[in-house]
Amino acid sequence: MKREGQIRVDSQNLFPIIKKWLYSDKDIFLREIVANGCDAIKKLDSLCLIGEAEKSEASPRIDIILDKDAKTLTVSDNGLGMTEEEVEKYITQIAFSGAQEFIEQYKDKTDADAGIIGHFGLGFYSAYMVSDTVEIDTLSYRENASPVHWESDGAETYEISDGARTDVGTTVVMHLSEDGMEFCDSYKLLSVLKKYCRFMPYEIYFTCVQDEAAKTPEQQAEEPKPVNITNPLWLKAPKDCTTEEYEDFYREVFPDINLPLFWIHLNVDYPFNLKGILYFPKQTDKLQVMPGEIKLFSNQVYIADNIKEVVPEFLMLLKGIIDCPDLPLNVSRSFLQNDGEVAKISRHITKKVADKLISVFKDERAEYESYWDDISPFIKFGCIKDEKFYERMKDIILYKSIGGEFLTLSTLPKSADNKVYYVSDMSLQAQYVKIFQDNGLDAVILEHNIDTHFVTFLEYKETDIKFVRIDSEIGEALQGTPPEEEDDDSKKALEELFREALGMEGLEIKVQALKGTDTPAIININEYQRRINDMNRLYGNMFGPEDSKLQETLIVNSASEIVKKLRDMEAEDRNLLCRHIYDLAAIGQRRLSAEEMKGFITRSVKVMELIG
Repeated sequence: MKREGQIRVDSQNLFPIIKKWLYSDKDIFLREIVANGCDAIKKLDSLCLIGEAEKSEASPRIDIILDKDAKTLTVSDNGLGMTEEEVEKYITQIAFSGAQEFIEQYKDKTDADAGIIGHFGLGFYSAYMVSDTVEIDTLSYRENASPVHWESDGAETYEISDGARTDVGTTVVMHLSEDGMEFCDSYKLLSVLKKYCRFMPYEIYFTCVQDEAAKTPEQQAEEPKPVNITNPLWLKAPKDCTTEEYEDFYREVFPDINLPLFWIHLNVDYPFNLKGILYFPKQTDKLQVMPGEIKLFSNQVYIADNIKEVVPEFLMLLKGIIDCPDLPLNVSRSFLQNDGEVAKISRHITKKVADKLISVFKDERAEYESYWDDISPFIKFGCIKDEKFYERMKDIILYKSIGGEFLTLSTLPKSADNKVYYVSDMSLQAQYVKIFQDNGLDAVILEHNIDTHFVTFLEYKETDIKFVRIDSEIGEALQGTPPEEEDDDSKKALEELFREALGMEGLEIKVQALKGTDTPAIININEYQRRINDMNRLYGNMFGPEDSKLQETLIVNSASEIVKKLRDMEAEDRNLLCRHIYDLAAIGQRRLSAEEMKGFITRSVKVMELIG
């Protein structure tokens, strides 16, 4: 017998609001309907364990059936089912919803990022984002229960009648609307299932009626396979997982041709429930930090990627999965920001990552050093973002010397005035590196883009250290012995000689004896100015005007034999050589512009002609 009733919501605008609010992410409806099925199975399992329900011989499962011709999408489970009274309570009254509260809170909102599904028991109603009409056929596990059929087109009324289902469970049939036609595609549905339901705890089977009909008898006879993994690796105890399993799981979840360097298996039961695996990926770009991907789950149901309120921002350089059953499926960012337990979870994840890194450093130092190029951007970014993380990491941060040795903060090579020289480009600054090495001096290599920030951060934290790029100044260690004939007048004359030959207004010129006599000149740029310039380059001139030019200082090496001969040369040849010396110094400091390179090549030919 068919009975009619009115959905007990005071406003007729409920369904338009649902559709408007959830339209931007409407594929989430499938997660909601399938998750409801999983909940129903889980509840039935729990009742069976305490003897309040009879366990079925059938394995728990969810079936998803697409019929392209009928334009229907069906989700069926063998969970606990519902009685007519429960359908009235959980469907028509919008269970636990306080629907009036929902209407008042959301009717005037325009921000579609509020994530309202689930907030008011509306998970089932997400089906109306893609459907004109939705039907439910259900049979409760309760003794002598009768099957129930419910149907509504999303207006204010519904029809409820005797159903035809013979086995315990619930079937939801969605008659797809014009807006939902994209889900009449097998590949689209499979991609949504892979995104949201890939690790749900009960087997999910997908069938397309038309695809099945097109199969050969042999194909139809093949045993169907679930589209999900019901017992993902993160649920296992770390001691029971092999390296091969960790690597296979990484390949399964993340599109990366490289295997991870190593991983952290999170397994926490107290004071909160948290499981997961975080992988340290191999960085393919040695200059830019490659973004990672942290997938957040709740009871094996996908929530979202890269939720920085749960996973600290710097951990987003990693790849992995975190499953936290204590988080609701449709948690809002404002909730996360103000929830004390979420903050504890975030701190705990950071601590576990730090503990793992310290453990590898202490127990597998050679392996740690081999990972360093890949993990250093992550560690340095973490230190900059979280000073507590820096305090734990500072003694295991490595600094590679130009001689290839790995050093720590306490063993950094410092000058007498506590300066640490560093190299940001081994190729470009090769001339300066050679001068250091020829004179038994050391420097550290800091070539990654993040090092521009990191050295400034280090100076803030370690106030007794000053970082200076190897081409920024001539320290006492590099100053050589002046020639016997050198005095203030001769130095001034040499400066004027170069100033006249170069004719570069604004170029500062100094004459100074260097230890290396085979280098006629070098160019220095002030460390502070250069850092500002690097920041501008990275952040679009945030720290100064676009046309700001770095102040160059040409250091003419008075100990160089070539420089000594300049005074005795003809003016034309002397000017040519002075410009050539400047070009060579500039190449050691920066990349030449197209015009500068063209001039350098032309002058190089003329210099060779002097030999003849």
